[in-house]
Amino acid sequence: MHWFRTWKLMDLTKHKLMAHLDSIRKDMVILEKNEFANLRAENEKMKIELVQVKQQLINETRRIRADNKLDINLERSRVTDMFTDQDKKLMETTTEFTKKDTKTKSIISETSNKIDTEIASLKTLMESNKLETICYLAASVFTCLAIALGFYRIWK
Repeated sequence: MHWFRTWKLMDLTKHKLMAHLDSIRKDMVILEKNEFANLRAENEKMKIELVQVKQQLINETRRIRADNKLDINLERSRVTDMFTDQDKKLMETTTEFTKKDTKTKSIISETSNKIDTEIASLKTLMESNKLETICYLAASVFTCLAIALGFYRIWK
């Protein structure tokens, strides 16, 4: 009987150990499930953070693109305004140059007309002086001839 008691005791100890092992297994399974659930929750949290980071990246990219488009449009507008101003200044300068060119041509024409008038006046004056000189020369020649004839008559 001693053996039977030992056997029973051993059997009882075996059952206790098995029960204890079962409870440990259950605890391990629970821990594994809990750890798996924690990992799954952490994975979900990381997925959510990844989606948020991705969305932030997309938003930041859109904002940068919008800023760049705005900068490009502002620069294009500034360059267009600059070209318009340069065109306006060029037209004003061309108009001013044309006016001054016309004025210069008018002054040159007036001066040329005055010079032509003065030349014609001087030619007329020269012709007049020439005729006067010819008249005085003719008068001088006839006077000399008359004096010479007077001396010729006196000596003859």
